Amino acid sequence: MFAQVKVTRRKLLQWSAVFAAGASVAGGFIRGSSASASTGGLYDELEELTIAEMQARMRQGSLSSRGLVERYLARIQALDTYGPKVNSVLEINPDAREIASALDQERRVRGARGPLHGIPILLKENIDTADKMMTTAGSLALIGSAPQQDATVVKRLREAGAVILGKTNLSEWANFRSFRSSSGWSARGGQTRNPYALDRNPCGSSSGSGAAVAANFCAAALGTETDGSIVCPSSTNGIVGIKPTVGLTSRAGVVPISHSQDTVGPMARTVADAATVLSAIAGVAGSNIDYTRYLDPNGLQGARIGVPRKFFYGYSEETDAIAEEAIRAMNDAGAAIIDPADIPTAEQMFSDPAEFEVLLYEFKADLNAYLASRSGVQVRTLAELIEFNKKHADEELKYFGQEIFLLAEEKGPLTEPAYLDALERSHRLSRQEGIDAVMDRYELDALVAPTGSPAWPIDLINGDHYLGGSSSPAAMAGYPLISVPAGFAFGLPVGITFMGRAFSEPTLIQLAYAFEQATRARRPPQFLDTIAF
Repeated sequence: MFAQVKVTRRKLLQWSAVFAAGASVAGGFIRGSSASASTGGLYDELEELTIAEMQARMRQGSLSSRGLVERYLARIQALDTYGPKVNSVLEINPDAREIASALDQERRVRGARGPLHGIPILLKENIDTADKMMTTAGSLALIGSAPQQDATVVKRLREAGAVILGKTNLSEWANFRSFRSSSGWSARGGQTRNPYALDRNPCGSSSGSGAAVAANFCAAALGTETDGSIVCPSSTNGIVGIKPTVGLTSRAGVVPISHSQDTVGPMARTVADAATVLSAIAGVAGSNIDYTRYLDPNGLQGARIGVPRKFFYGYSEETDAIAEEAIRAMNDAGAAIIDPADIPTAEQMFSDPAEFEVLLYEFKADLNAYLASRSGVQVRTLAELIEFNKKHADEELKYFGQEIFLLAEEKGPLTEPAYLDALERSHRLSRQEGIDAVMDRYELDALVAPTGSPAWPIDLINGDHYLGGSSSPAAMAGYPLISVPAGFAFGLPVGITFMGRAFSEPTLIQLAYAFEQATRARRPPQFLDTIAF
C-alpha cells in the first residue's frame, strides 16, 4: 500500500534504511503510434461514462448490468489483455455475468438497491473475496484456495448491488518488500503499464486499479494506501483517488502492512463517482454517510486553503507549474489562499525514522496474524514467506530483493518500547504538531499540494525514479487525502491533493468537486507507446 519505496542519500544517512514511500505545460507533448487507434464503437461508448449516467440508462432500459459487464470485459480483452496490453486486470470474476443478470432481474422486480446497483467495480488484488478468485497480494506464495469470507468492504459493495468484475494487479505485497522495486510489478501479474504512455510507470501500489479506471475498464475500483498508494496512481493515471481517514473504511480481510496507516478507498474518474463508492464502503451498517451530499460546484467559495511550500513543492518544475495553475483556479473560484502555510514539523517528519520503524513492527505482527487466518496457502508467517522467496528466487527475486522483509522479521512484539516510542513520535509530529497545528494557526479548511511528479519510465533494473509527493504527513497521522486531476506535463497527468483533519472527508469532497468542476482537467488516455520530446 506504499506508493513507492525509495532510498535517498539524505534519508539513507539518517535512517540507514528508509522508504519514500487542463492545458499541457512545459512546452511538451506526447506522441507515438496510438495502440487504441481502432477500438470500435463497442468499447468507445464506455469512455468516461459516469455511474450516474449508467444508472440513468439502466432505468430507461437502454442498458443493463449484464450489458455493462459484457462491454467492460470486451474492452479489457481488447486493450488490457491484448492490444496495448496495459496489464492492469489480474483476474476476471468468472461469475460476473451471472451476478449482473441476477441484479437486472432484481431491478425489474423490486427496483434498484441504490446508486451502485449493477455497477461493475474492480478490486485491488490484496482485498479478500470468498468466491472463485484468489487473493495473493501479487505473490506466488499465496496462490491456492480463496479466502473463506469477503473483506468487509467487499461485503458492503455486494450489499449495495455492485458487481465485482475482477481484481487488479498491484505492486507485490503493496510495495513493502524492497527499496528498489518497480511500482506495478508483481510476480503473479508482471508489470502494469501507464495507459497515457505505455513505457511509463503507473505508480503503486494500487497501480492496476489506477490504470484500469483511467483506461475505462470499470466504473470504479478500490485501492489501498499506507503512504501514497491510492493518491500516487490516481495522479499519474489522471483519475480521482480518495484515501479515507484510517478507520473510516474497514481493513478486515485486506492483506496488511500497518493497522496504524492502512486504509481502503475508491478510485474513479470523477469526484462524484468516488464519493458514491465511498458512501457504500464507509462506516458501519446503518450509520454511513452519503458523501454525494457534499458535491457543491460552489464549494470553494469562502474556503480557506493553505499551501505548505516547504518539502512539498520544488522537486519538479512541471509539477510546480501545474500546481500554481491549480491554486490560481481555486482563488478564482472564491477560495482564500494562505501562502505559505507550512507544516511546522515537515522537516522532522522527513528526517525522523519513526514512520518506517512503526511500519516494520506492524507489518510483521499484522501479516503474521493475516496469514494465520488463511487456509490452503503455502506460507503462514513472514519468516516462511522469506524462505519461500529464496526458494523461488528466479520468479520472485529476479528484479529486486526483499530487504524490507528481512528488516521487519528482525522486529519484536508490539509491546517493545522502540515501537511504542516511534508510534508516539509519528502521531505527534504529524497530528498535533503538524497538520493540526498549521490548520489551527491559519484557520484552514484544507491544505493543497501537488500529489507527485509526472510518471517516470518503467525500470525493472533500477526501480522507481520517484521525485517527491505530499502523502506522508496524512499517512503518518491517519488523516484523509483526495487527489484530483490538475493538468498535464508533456501529456502525462499530474494531480493536486487536498488534505485535512481526521474525518474531514465531507469538506475535502466539497473542495475537490468544486475544483474539478472549475477546471475539468481530466482527459482520457490514448494508449500511446511513448513520449516524443
